[in-house]
Amino acid sequence: QLQLVESGGGLVQPGGSLRLSCAASGFTLDGYAIGWFRQAPGKEREGVSCISSSGGSTNYADSVKGRFTISRDNAKNTVYLQMNSLKPEDTAVYYCAAEGRYCAGYVWGRMPYWGQGTQVTVSS
Repeated sequence: QLQLVESGGGLVQPGGSLRLSCAASGFTLDGYAIGWFRQAPGKEREGVSCISSSGGSTNYADSVKGRFTISRDNAKNTVYLQMNSLKPEDTAVYYCAAEGRYCAGYVWGRMPYWGQGTQVTVSS
């Protein structure tokens, strides 16, 4: 069974950094595009970033461009989201999701496989 597990969330002060990890169980990630999404209390889920299966294509929400970096290590079967210069408005539950080789479903928030999420709280 295809499973995704997020880790690396926590409490960080504004301006700080966190690195989220999305690990796969039961399959290898190298054949899948991986997207990161987040959902804050009372708000709709939004796409944050996505990376193609090869790693050759990435995209970012305008709100995180220049601060977040998505990457993948297929040898470790893991995708990362490096988050720098964090702001209180980045506070949310962050989810990773998988689909076919390209980030087509990511645009619509429709990726077939999802993790359970990890909480990120940015607060002083």
